[in-house]
Amino acid sequence: MDTLQDKGRYGFQHIGIPPCGYLDYLSAQLANVIVGNPKEAPIFELHFPASSFIFNEAHTICISGANFVPVLNDKSIALNTPIQVCKNDTLDFMQPLLGKTSYLSIKGNIDSSAWLNSKSNFTSQLKNNVQFNIIAWDADNKKNSNNPTEQESQQCNINEIQKHIFNSNEIRFIPGPQWNDLTNESSSNILKQPFNTSLNSNRMGYTLKGPSLQLIEQKSYLSSAVTRGTMQLLPSGEVIVLMANHQTIGGYANIGQIILVDLPKLVQHKSDTPFRFSISNVETAHSEYKQMQKCSS
Repeated sequence: MDTLQDKGRYGFQHIGIPPCGYLDYLSAQLANVIVGNPKEAPIFELHFPASSFIFNEAHTICISGANFVPVLNDKSIALNTPIQVCKNDTLDFMQPLLGKTSYLSIKGNIDSSAWLNSKSNFTSQLKNNVQFNIIAWDADNKKNSNNPTEQESQQCNINEIQKHIFNSNEIRFIPGPQWNDLTNESSSNILKQPFNTSLNSNRMGYTLKGPSLQLIEQKSYLSSAVTRGTMQLLPSGEVIVLMANHQTIGGYANIGQIILVDLPKLVQHKSDTPFRFSISNVETAHSEYKQMQKCSS
């Protein structure tokens, strides 16, 4: 399920079109910034076993997000670092050591057709022997090379982003409109019991394994708008967290909304790594999102 993604296509959910876009927007933005691309440029989103890439000309690349042990011509290369590749070089990924979603940025604009202001793939993934051309950015999108001071600052930002995504077991959420419809035991279990991501997870939604949750009374809800990070309670008692390819409306109980800055943590959580939920608020969500956007710039 490797795909080409950018920030996504927003402004069309009212006519039933999912936004798509990066799963882990922090890692994707970081890889773009490191090679000197606009932060929201198209990028390759990779899942293990990941695609192999052969370069037909010299490029500058960067790999961020999950560590799949990238090797260039069978030699290991670093993550979160600009790497120079030459004509006929081959990039492969050997094993998933950390995280679940990796990003490959190539300096320049990936030449691919856009639809509704986005190049993000929805139903199609990368296919064998497909070729992409890399074209120069126009003057409006050109970025100057980093000077030493900017490089130092960038390294601090890399460390802060990596620590945030990979070194925390807590996922914060804002209670949703049906939070008070949960039984007391269920709302307590969400906050006190560990959860894992299920192997039955994809770009549309992450199904969680944990305590079975129940409503005070079973009822039908009018379908209403949902977005990435919405926590839906399924009739089975499981929770599904909607991701980038989510549907635009849903009728399951909306029990919470994961704050945007913590979604990359969930994206990168492996199924054998437990985490816990904690309650947050809109003010914290806005403040931390703004702060993290400064870090990835």
